[in-house]
Amino acid sequence: MDNTRIYRMSFAGVYPLYIQKAERKGRSKEEVDEIICWLTGYSPASLQQQIDNKVDFEHFFKQSPSLNPNVSKIKGVICGYRIEDIEDPLVQKVRYLDKLIDELAKGKSMEKILRK
Repeated sequence: MDNTRIYRMSFAGVYPLYIQKAERKGRSKEEVDEIICWLTGYSPASLQQQIDNKVDFEHFFKQSPSLNPNVSKIKGVICGYRIEDIEDPLVQKVRYLDKLIDELAKGKSMEKILRK
């Protein structure tokens, strides 16, 4: 699998799609932001700065303050791949985020999504 496309994909370009997906299912932008901040360690202000700077996924995750220690609890299949079996660390982080947004859109409680 060629992952260079994921590395160069603009986080700012995908972010509105995350929000649209959540809002179509009655969830909010604030919940999307909470999930992203939980996963990456960004504050809401630093998350907005990353969006404004139009960083790609590679730099978005490289510059993130700290991946949440409970990230290993995120399991399952996303886009046909089992998350825990993905070998490329960046692709795995992107898929973690995809999985969390999917869970939000499917109506899971924030407590379950954030692995509390």
